Amino acid sequence: MTRSLCLYFKVHQPFSLGEYTQSHVGVTHAYGNAVVDEIMINKLADECYLRANKIILSNIRKTNGSFKISFSISGTSLALMALYRPDVIGSFRQLIDTGFVEILAETYYHSFSFLHSRREFDRQVHMHDQLVYQFFGVKPSIFRNTELIHNNKLAKHVSRLGYNGILCEGSQKILRGRTANKLYAAPDIEDFSLLLRNPQLSDDIAFRFDDKQWNEHPLTAEKFAEWIQSHPIESEVINVSLDYETFGIHKKEESGIFDFLEALPAAIAADAGTRFNTPSNIINEYFPRDLYDVPETISWEDHSAASCFWSENTKQNNTLKKIYGLENIVMQSKDESLQETWGRLQAADYIYGMGDNNRQKNKYINPFNTAQEIYDCLTNIVTDMEITLITEQLQKHNMHFMNQTHNVF
Repeated sequence: MTRSLCLYFKVHQPFSLGEYTQSHVGVTHAYGNAVVDEIMINKLADECYLRANKIILSNIRKTNGSFKISFSISGTSLALMALYRPDVIGSFRQLIDTGFVEILAETYYHSFSFLHSRREFDRQVHMHDQLVYQFFGVKPSIFRNTELIHNNKLAKHVSRLGYNGILCEGSQKILRGRTANKLYAAPDIEDFSLLLRNPQLSDDIAFRFDDKQWNEHPLTAEKFAEWIQSHPIESEVINVSLDYETFGIHKKEESGIFDFLEALPAAIAADAGTRFNTPSNIINEYFPRDLYDVPETISWEDHSAASCFWSENTKQNNTLKKIYGLENIVMQSKDESLQETWGRLQAADYIYGMGDNNRQKNKYINPFNTAQEIYDCLTNIVTDMEITLITEQLQKHNMHFMNQTHNVF
């Protein structure tokens, strides 16, 4: 059987936070920075999205659809595009309309909601599906969780929501010497497949591509294709996952990254034993022959078998508890604007920036230079939201009490 290369890109940009100090609490409820939002979405559109989309569309046409890829686009990215760059949405729509580009499901706010609230997770997944259908007229059937966070409970829950499969990390602490390059099944779930990211090949592009000290530099499309083709025939499915911002943002034009993207389809096509494929097609063509049992949570970036990077320190854990601790009172308020603001606070980017080594690759959430600054800002915002919500509840309670008293007389 022909080997499938599944290339999928994560497209995500959070709403930016402004500087929000203790002096702002109880005074102003403006937490964002629309000026930064517009600057950043324009930068992404002009330096990455539109150019990369043009190359992909050209390759789809040149190969008569042999070049197939997938995108996971967060709801906040789509919302920002709709606000400032609707031409980018049109560009993605043009790709999807070819029939050779698949859109994946995910959480609307690129959040850790599954680990903290199933109700909020379901709300965000539904919101994301609705927005994807509104903009592109398609309903995703394969799920990709935020930062490839995964465990057995997530697989079972996502299956119950009606999805056919999930993309997750090919973790060696789970594989224990087995290959990531095939479909796996999750424990106790029928008709549901796991597609595992190949960490080596993905990171060769995402992190090492422009490293002149790397012994494989420069990485050409032809060399990468040779690596794909060198895998044994039992490597049925090779999943390569990248941030879309790799093209033009993380890796600048002068690195040759756009040339790599343009040349890749022809380089892969040189070997009749490998073809591009989408996740949906893959799970219809291949059968899981082994179990990927993940009792404890993993993600694409874990320090060790015992530590998940996204919740490794007190700042991260405290912030997540504070944010999700507001869920009931936020939802009871029925205030859609407040619910939207609360949702935006859940973006993984802020939690990532609080990591112990501060390996913050996404610099779009500045003005924060340190983990402490992000933590202080979010703490102040959550405090202000809580005060606002409690005050609102008290006012409603007092009004109700006064009406009841009036009715007695």
